[in-house]
Amino acid sequence: MTEHFTFPEMEYIRPDFQEIMESAKKIEERIRAAKSYNEVKACLKDMEDMEGHMSTMCTIANIRHTLDTRDKFYEQEEEYINKMMPEITPALLAVSESLMTSPFRADLEEEYGRQMFVSMELQKKIFCEKNIPLMQREAELTNEYQKIMATAEIPFLGETRNLYGLQKFFEHEDREVRAGAYKAYSEFYHGHEERMEKIWDELISIRNEMGRNLGYEDFIPVGYMQQGRTDYGMEEVAAFRRQVREEVVPLCEKLYEMQQERLGVDTLMAYDEKRVYPDGNAVPAGDEEFMVSQAQKMYHDISAETGEFIDFMIEHELMDLVNKPGKASTGYMTSLLDYKAPFVFSCFNHTIFDMQVMSHELGHAFAGYMAMRSQPISSYYDVSTDIAEIHSMAMEQFAYKYAEQFFGDQADKYRFAHLQEALTFVPFGTAVDEFQHICYANPKLTPKERTLEWKKLEEIYMPWRKYDEDDFFDRGGYWYHKLHIFLYPFYYINYVLTTMGALEFAVKNIENHDKAWEDYLKLCKCGGSMSYLETLKHAGLSVPFEEGSVKKAALYAKKVLFCGNSCN
Repeated sequence: MTEHFTFPEMEYIRPDFQEIMESAKKIEERIRAAKSYNEVKACLKDMEDMEGHMSTMCTIANIRHTLDTRDKFYEQEEEYINKMMPEITPALLAVSESLMTSPFRADLEEEYGRQMFVSMELQKKIFCEKNIPLMQREAELTNEYQKIMATAEIPFLGETRNLYGLQKFFEHEDREVRAGAYKAYSEFYHGHEERMEKIWDELISIRNEMGRNLGYEDFIPVGYMQQGRTDYGMEEVAAFRRQVREEVVPLCEKLYEMQQERLGVDTLMAYDEKRVYPDGNAVPAGDEEFMVSQAQKMYHDISAETGEFIDFMIEHELMDLVNKPGKASTGYMTSLLDYKAPFVFSCFNHTIFDMQVMSHELGHAFAGYMAMRSQPISSYYDVSTDIAEIHSMAMEQFAYKYAEQFFGDQADKYRFAHLQEALTFVPFGTAVDEFQHICYANPKLTPKERTLEWKKLEEIYMPWRKYDEDDFFDRGGYWYHKLHIFLYPFYYINYVLTTMGALEFAVKNIENHDKAWEDYLKLCKCGGSMSYLETLKHAGLSVPFEEGSVKKAALYAKKVLFCGNSCN
């Protein structure tokens, strides 16, 4: 691991994929010829080093591409990498196969646990060479969608704004400005509707063909496996969605009724939903530099581990938070394996979103930082997506105590608005998941029929939602803005499942902070070394699919938001 580096100074060298395939073949042959366990371990180490370096170069290219999607060099590198990765996958899977069939497999399981082989089996199940051209076309389409979002130039109030810059006005004190911003947001998507319809239609066709090539009726089982789900499936998720409809939707209706009364409006419109308080929402007390400096103080106070982590992130310039033209409209954390370094990407817009996304992505980053220093093999640095979002959303809850540092006397406003959004997000996130199931299971739906299905889901999961003289959103066009639908199939329910875990951590933190933090550290350190249900048990968390679990998890938010109990 390199000691002295900053992200801007990192050298990018295009991976030599031919050499990688040849090296993988040699490692496979060595594993099959190995006469001792130590020989197999040496092969595993060599494979991890090679894959780690390849991953690091690919990640540097991806980060720099998303930092400025107009940069032609990194756009071309991203296209090349996306073309080549499916082509080298058979060689990488062959190494996994040699490990799975090795006479020393039991020794590997004894030292590293069985989860590495569970993951290998999963990767084997979701790949076939017939899907290589489909995967390449999928990457082209998702990149096109992301570039449409990143290069948005929307005229509003005398300036040209990108999507994040426009969203700031959803909280504006002037209702007409809020309505105008929402209308401009809608018009942007409406203006790209025809192309996005075609992208989505082709993605459904491509992904369903992938599923059929793997022996399934459609893409849905493959999408679940791509998310690393090994110990639950569609039935459990459907049962969870039912609990959300029964328990959370009515609570959210009441919250928006309360908000309507606070704002003093006859009808709460969609463009009013982000304006939580009539006299204004909480606003960060400073810019990006201020927010990072306060985060450094906060993380030093939370624990020795988080203090070390935030210093590492700042020293090595592993965060890019400023909203800039051409920057991808997203937020994420990723890992640079050669450096054992997380990287955090966001687009601040000087609203409460800044604190939310910073604590969220730094939660991911802290978990990655700890796993990279706690787990013996790099395949355990990564974690299944349903666990990963607990890291991030629970960190948002741990940050409540420090809200005054970021918002001053508006701290309670931040805490209330953040908790309300955590709860009101749940129905929307659940609708996104059900929408994807509908689309892949019914591929013959026309684009307009799919949009109508979203409208029906809004009526079920968001019955309070009203669009004022906006035909596009009113007929169901709101779903187009959610990039996860296009880029990350069946990911979005993870945010909802893990909201339950985050709220559980919030209660633990109030009852016994030391125990809550101990459990959170255990969760972060274990990385991907266990399955989803095993990891929940290890961290002392409930299973969200069990009957009554959603009601129990929402009880804390209900007490705070309706009864005024402290959430600090």
